[in-house]
Amino acid sequence: MATRNICLLACIAWIGCGPVLNDGPRGSGEGKSDLIGPDGSSGFGAAYDATMSQVNFRVFSSRATRIELDIFAQPIGASAVARFEMKPGASQTFSATVSVADLNALGVTTIYYGYRAWGPNWTYDPSFAPGSAVGFVSDVDPAGNRFNPNKLLFDPYGLELSHDPVGPQQPDGAVYASGDPGRSKDSAPAAPKSIVLAPDGTGIGQQPTRPLKDEIIYEVHLRGLTMQDPDVPASLRGTYAGAAQVAAKVAALGVTAVELLPVQETQNDQNDLATSTSGANYWGYATLGFFAPERRYAADRSPGGPTREFKQMVRAFHDQGLKVYLDVVYNHTGEGYLWGSDPRVANVISYRGLDNATYYELTSDHQFYWDDTGTGGNFNTANDVVRTLIIDSLHYWRNTMGVDGFRFDLASVLGNTCQQGCFQFDKLDPKNALNRAVNELPGRPDQGGSGVDLIAEPWAAGGDGNFQVGGFPWGWAEWNGIYRDTFRKAQNRAGIAPVTPGELATRIAGSSDLYQPNGRKPWHSINFLVAHDGFTQRDLYSYNSKNNNQPWPYGPSDGGSDDNKSWDQGGDPTAQRQAARTGMALLMLSAGVPMLTGGDEMYRTQFGNNNAYNLDSGKNWLNWSDRQTNQPFYDFARRLLAFRRAHPALRPAGFLTGNDNDGNGLKDITWYRDDGGEADGGYMGNSNNQFLAYRIDGGEGGDSVRSIYVAYNGWTGTVTATLPPPAPGRAWYRVSDTASWDEPSGNFRDPGAEDRMDGATYGVSPRSVVVLIEQ
Repeated sequence: MATRNICLLACIAWIGCGPVLNDGPRGSGEGKSDLIGPDGSSGFGAAYDATMSQVNFRVFSSRATRIELDIFAQPIGASAVARFEMKPGASQTFSATVSVADLNALGVTTIYYGYRAWGPNWTYDPSFAPGSAVGFVSDVDPAGNRFNPNKLLFDPYGLELSHDPVGPQQPDGAVYASGDPGRSKDSAPAAPKSIVLAPDGTGIGQQPTRPLKDEIIYEVHLRGLTMQDPDVPASLRGTYAGAAQVAAKVAALGVTAVELLPVQETQNDQNDLATSTSGANYWGYATLGFFAPERRYAADRSPGGPTREFKQMVRAFHDQGLKVYLDVVYNHTGEGYLWGSDPRVANVISYRGLDNATYYELTSDHQFYWDDTGTGGNFNTANDVVRTLIIDSLHYWRNTMGVDGFRFDLASVLGNTCQQGCFQFDKLDPKNALNRAVNELPGRPDQGGSGVDLIAEPWAAGGDGNFQVGGFPWGWAEWNGIYRDTFRKAQNRAGIAPVTPGELATRIAGSSDLYQPNGRKPWHSINFLVAHDGFTQRDLYSYNSKNNNQPWPYGPSDGGSDDNKSWDQGGDPTAQRQAARTGMALLMLSAGVPMLTGGDEMYRTQFGNNNAYNLDSGKNWLNWSDRQTNQPFYDFARRLLAFRRAHPALRPAGFLTGNDNDGNGLKDITWYRDDGGEADGGYMGNSNNQFLAYRIDGGEGGDSVRSIYVAYNGWTGTVTATLPPPAPGRAWYRVSDTASWDEPSGNFRDPGAEDRMDGATYGVSPRSVVVLIEQ
């Protein structure tokens, strides 16, 4: 033992005693049962063996000629305490096994680690020492290799990262650069290290098994959720622990699933010092580690603390019956793009330094990156290694961290079948991550049960083939951007961007044109009017155009769409509130799964900023005082959500056909004109008709009421609608009217307090929605 310690210390000084190795797993076959990967399958990453006496490390590279493992006793500002050559093995893997006792003898209690890699563009020379150019051939060679042993690389399968590449303790990003700025700089003292975690028994509670069709999704930023909540202790605000404390408050709104903007490790430590948006990364759509929870969001930032705290948060949400969804970004990484037009200069932090051409899609000359994301090169999702990393990551968050579903950012990239210099979406490819996720996680059954909910953002930022609304494979739900645009035009562009009643009807009924052809259902349409990237619901009806160039703390934020289909309702605050109520009512009364953005229920504003990705300030966090300031709007939203949950007829399991399927004399859905007649093709196809009503048969959905009648008036004047006659012994009762005249009554009636309607007609106010029930 003493001899080994002496040799370890000598290796640190780069004296020629050679690498220290243990007998252990050599590759994908030998010793695999002792090397448990995050999901128990692939075996990549670092894990203790069953006796907790050894740690096994395994990493992939198809092109490296040598990989060394560096072990550190502390995360930043120090050199390695031990270095090991990793042995190449089967399936282009490198592995090493390290004795825990030996590391303890060197003062290592928490194992921080990283890799150094050599390859064709930087050949191994025994005289190499960190900070030198010995063995250098080129920063990038004709095959696209970018090996640089001066750069310490974090593990793609690392379960936690020690810190961000750039932050208060390490402000110089040039240390990670290849090319002239930083080629020979040793990044190890500054670089983020992966952390070996011992098995953890923190429970995640009972995971809900509801079918996706019954969800109401609440999309929110983890930090922004509690940073200004006075009910959360100051020390816990903006953290997983803080979110756990508001689980009951979120559930009280009536949502059923919380969708968190990215919480996988990203570059955002420098936000803590921000007094401007310069360089800030608030949303987090630039993932560094696909297995690591974001350390900045943990109150306990000690090794293992973020993982435990995340699981405790998940349990708190589960205890309230809420699902937890993660917004995940597998289309690109936080390693970034080139520094400029010079292909030699790029950050080398992990994937790029281990196997550039495997992890990223390159251009045909292998010098640049093919980009369908607008934020850097595509993650090479046509490569089986990358696909397996994605699936392993999802398994980990599902099985270990307790997550119930995922929303995939720019998910079209995950269906790409081109590994070099092109983009080709193929939903039928059985090996792509989309189909593997459905089959291997697996996807949740239609009727509910064990599994995960899979939701795609079905487009990307590139050219042809990226917009895939309706084009995803069976088992996937999608953000329905066509639903969003249809209702924005109907409400805010009447007479300018024509929308027919038939178009509205198709979206209200679940968008059968998009999802029925391949056997999907109405609830595969995730309906929304706003999301995190864009206006808030309030701002959609309060601004004619984006207002992103405001000074801190309101902005400035570059980018953002110029095609918002928004309108300030003539500057009338009363009309703006009415439009927001009408939009929310249409959303909650449509077949499909509705999604709110955090704060919509409180009439939240971003002051016209429609791209607040870089705004980590109090003007972008949820302002919980809005619940009191805008109490009538909050109460309206809460009652509306309760109404949707109480009426299964609004959440059909299949597409409505317009037939009387149960023989009670009512079609499952009937569309009406304002004169009470059924709307025919001529009416539905005429964009000059801006009134549409429909009646849903409650009996077919097992509802407590015979039917539900909804009328939408997009006209500028009141429309007198003739109501369909109720059945003998029954009457129509008003549940809601979004019109401004009803604001004193809250625009919504509680169960049992509905207004009986004895007349044959109802005056539907301009730009409003009316909801009646037959009972």
